[in-house]
Amino acid sequence: MADITRYPFARHLRSTPTTHVVHHRGGKLVHSGTGQAFWFRPLSAALSEVPVDDRELPLVLHARTADFVDVTVQATVTFRVEDPELAATRVDFSLDPVTGRWRNAPLQQLAGLLTETAQQHVLDVLARLPLREVLVRGVTLTRERITAGLTADSRLARTGLALVDARVVAVRPDPDVEKALGTPTREALQTEADHATSQRRALAVERERAISENELQNEIELARREEQLVAQRGANQRRTVEEAAAADTVQATAEAEREERLAQAHAAATRLQGEADAGAEAARMAAVAGTPPEVLLALALREFAGQLPEIGTLVLTPDVITGALAQLAGTR
Repeated sequence: MADITRYPFARHLRSTPTTHVVHHRGGKLVHSGTGQAFWFRPLSAALSEVPVDDRELPLVLHARTADFVDVTVQATVTFRVEDPELAATRVDFSLDPVTGRWRNAPLQQLAGLLTETAQQHVLDVLARLPLREVLVRGVTLTRERITAGLTADSRLARTGLALVDARVVAVRPDPDVEKALGTPTREALQTEADHATSQRRALAVERERAISENELQNEIELARREEQLVAQRGANQRRTVEEAAAADTVQATAEAEREERLAQAHAAATRLQGEADAGAEAARMAAVAGTPPEVLLALALREFAGQLPEIGTLVLTPDVITGALAQLAGTR
């Protein structure tokens, strides 16, 4: 808004670069432009202030599709006052010379004009399309139609307004209709999710089965190798026993042969000793063949006496001597 400074008989106005001020005095144009600063008398001055910056107007428009479904269009229109002097003659932008504020609400009037114009274009384009096509193409179609319609609208041009941009945020039906339309999609997504879950579970089961089979194969392989190890150990032990038995057999055979040889040698030595003893005995017998018996008896006694143990003391009684002498005399 313009800054108005009050003095006793005059006022001073200072505007901004984004506002166009029009000053009439006595029905004549005195000042017109942006960024104005001038003195004026409040009793004879007619002031108008028109904003020339870009203004954004949010719109919520309602329409009905070709299949009689109500939809809501959320859009934003950006506009500006292209001809502020013309706009000041078509819309009341007059200022209070005391407060510097608008006497009325010109921007609301412009907003109403733009809203009604955009509403007409939205109704015209959406009434020809069914709901599904509106939901698919409605944003693009309504944006294009609003832009083209507001740009070519003659009333806006006669008011000094120009469209800068038009954006459509969404075209949506009632919540119940939107929910009903989304049900098949949600069910399809849920079906795909369930299918993915089933596939994931089946894959997990398949992996578990593969792991179990792998573990079973490992156990079978370990059992087979253990069996081979046991068999090899048995074969090794059997071979060890056989080799030990063979060694014992060889040792026993060698021992038997040695014993046999020793026995044969002992037998031969015994035979030779016997033969030698027999030869010696025969020689002795041949030597004493002509010897008298008394001599032989004496020799026998001498030999027998040689084999008797040592006698420390010998006691001869008369009976013994008499008997011995008697036997000796009898033998003679």
